[in-house]
Amino acid sequence: MNTRVLVFLSLLLGIGAVLHFIIPPFIYGMKPDMLLSMMFLGIMLFPRAKYVLVLSVAAGVISALTTQTPGGQIANMIDKPITGILFFGLLLLVKDRINVKINVPVLTAIGTIISGSIFITVALFIIGLMEGAFPILFGTIVLPAAALNTVFMILVYPIVQNILKQTQPLSTV
Repeated sequence: MNTRVLVFLSLLLGIGAVLHFIIPPFIYGMKPDMLLSMMFLGIMLFPRAKYVLVLSVAAGVISALTTQTPGGQIANMIDKPITGILFFGLLLLVKDRINVKINVPVLTAIGTIISGSIFITVALFIIGLMEGAFPILFGTIVLPAAALNTVFMILVYPIVQNILKQTQPLSTV
């Protein structure tokens, strides 16, 4: 693994952790997961399986440490690695087929919906509120978070990509 890439990914996770911590919660302590956006950004910039695995496990640990949602610690540890692998698979499917200006927001929205669905399912199972709570939380937490993450990624991805082009090239090997 390239140390420069790992340092860059750790910076993304650090920024995501700060954003994850300072965003206020909406319902039952749940809030949009900006750390997830930074994980997606890292996967898009360095689409290699080894980086995806390290990044998604680290994002799960950091999210678990900063969550205020009941049952969120375990839910984050399950959600982030699964979401990272699925997002990586989707990225590989569309990477060379669809324009990056289209696939970045679409994949971000899909990835956030996948992540939120897994998170809510696990968290509700842990705290025992499965009957009827999922659709409400999905509509009030996951869909707004998907919209927020998508707008965030539309703004941030070109900036980060431009910065990477102007600095010394980071190898993905």
